[in-house]
Amino acid sequence: MILRKINFGKEPVYYVQKSYRKEDGRPATKNVERLGTIDELKKRFGDEDPIEEAKKYIARLTEEEREARRKVVVEYSPTAMLKKGEQRSCNGGYLFLQKIYHELGLDYICRKIEKKHKNKYNLNSILQMLLYTRILYPGSKLSSLEEARRFIEQPEADIHQVYRALSLLAQESDDIQASVYRRSLKLGKRRDKVIYYDCTNYYFESEEESGLRQYGHSKENRPNPIVQMGLFTDMDGIPLAFCINPGNTAETTTLKPLEDKLREKFGLSKVVVCTDGGLASYENRINDHVGERAFITVQSLKKIERHLQDWALQLDGWRMADFSGKNGPRLSDEEYDLTKLDSKVYADKLFCRERWIKVKVGKTGEELEQRLIVTFSFKYRDYLRHVRDKQIARAESIIRNGAAGRFGKGQNDPRRFIRNESCTSDGELAQYSSYSLNQEMIDQESRFDGFYGICTDLEDNAAEIIRMNGGRWIIEDCFRITKTDFEARPVFLRRDDRITAHFLTCFLALILYKYLARKVNRGGRHFSPDEIITTLQDMNFLCIPGEGYIPTYTRTDLTNNLHGSAGFRTDTQIVTKKAMRSIIALTKASDDMDNDSESA
Repeated sequence: MILRKINFGKEPVYYVQKSYRKEDGRPATKNVERLGTIDELKKRFGDEDPIEEAKKYIARLTEEEREARRKVVVEYSPTAMLKKGEQRSCNGGYLFLQKIYHELGLDYICRKIEKKHKNKYNLNSILQMLLYTRILYPGSKLSSLEEARRFIEQPEADIHQVYRALSLLAQESDDIQASVYRRSLKLGKRRDKVIYYDCTNYYFESEEESGLRQYGHSKENRPNPIVQMGLFTDMDGIPLAFCINPGNTAETTTLKPLEDKLREKFGLSKVVVCTDGGLASYENRINDHVGERAFITVQSLKKIERHLQDWALQLDGWRMADFSGKNGPRLSDEEYDLTKLDSKVYADKLFCRERWIKVKVGKTGEELEQRLIVTFSFKYRDYLRHVRDKQIARAESIIRNGAAGRFGKGQNDPRRFIRNESCTSDGELAQYSSYSLNQEMIDQESRFDGFYGICTDLEDNAAEIIRMNGGRWIIEDCFRITKTDFEARPVFLRRDDRITAHFLTCFLALILYKYLARKVNRGGRHFSPDEIITTLQDMNFLCIPGEGYIPTYTRTDLTNNLHGSAGFRTDTQIVTKKAMRSIIALTKASDDMDNDSESA
């Protein structure tokens, strides 16, 4: 490569020019980098002799290119023994997570915490280890420390330092969440106009209650103490904030404190909070019916007043929702009678009706005006019928087998369809009980097949509100990833602060994964969490002492997307030690935020 001067207008412009051969063998040249005018050269290389410094810079580029093209020849002996304890294989998949870790400024956040608490261990190194292993090799804190030794960069921490770091992270949990949110805005605008909230619980490998570990209603019906997590996500499924509560806490009481944290620490006050029916208490609706906040929540049609049920289940006066228009979702002007429609032709169509209603709340009689939106789908109707038919078959089997002594109250328990008669026709107490199908219960449930209710205080187009509510699956996917892919449960920790820190690491790991998935899934191709995580786990290298790292993984479309999104490549025949050092430096490059912007 040489320094080339090209005259443009009044003053020349300098370029780095490279010679090469075309496919037909003819020589050619191309400009690979613009260095600028003489004034630009002086700013970059100094006033003393910018031309000479530019030539030295080009000489370094030429040497780096020559080094990259150098063929590496390695000799092995079939009789030479391996060195005892020498690590011959290492994982480089964590490098893609490390780049996002530093883009989110987590290294900077750790340095601030270290400066504040003056701890004598490397908090940044420990947090990185906990996050990368939570995604790639989930397990206990001790196993995470051992698994992290697979990485190209070895962690420098002892297990007692890891536990001390957990206590420190718990203290700073709220500030870490807020700082990560503010830093994430530098990676692109967050779609947080509508935020989704839901709760789940995680069980412990213990039978003893203490602190956060309390017996409550387990989502998995396990006889273990549980801890409850409440989580906010944006419309892209990227977590915003979380809270940890004892396992016996009522879900409806967890929403307001976390909303207050969003307003005070995140600066998020103008939001639409979308929840499911379990969090749809009228107190929560009133709390979100003030200022710039609004709510969208699922409304059980079985729990509304009878005259509203009759209105909701009417078969005429429905309008069809259209979600394919260029101007956004809308409702048709034409009204439809469901009894006159072919369920096969309209199986994928969604119909809607709406009205405003007023509800008196609590002992004070405070009145809440809200909008009731009811939807109907033939496909949803057929699905509910199919599920119930299976439950009825199971109820009949329970009766035949004489196992109907215990009655279930759950909405999916087939025993709810079993009737128990323990008296004679004269009203006297019978010696034996008689069990049969409760046809009245079956008919009552079947009335609501295909119907779905939503309540909101928004005045937006009803089809748009339906679309926003339809994004609630995103938060369920977040819970599935933490429980299944990150193996966040069972929890083995005992101290409350370390339990909180455990879920903080799961929360931060989920953010890293979500940003990585968003990068690699661009271009129309969608890779599942299992595909992405397995690929990162398999991105191993054979270490060649003194030379570099030989990839042992299979190059695929997903590895191409990973490298394209990260801006570096490790899928060459060998990655030299110098090239790997440059890649590691690139993954750790981030712009520090000043104190004013971080505390704003």
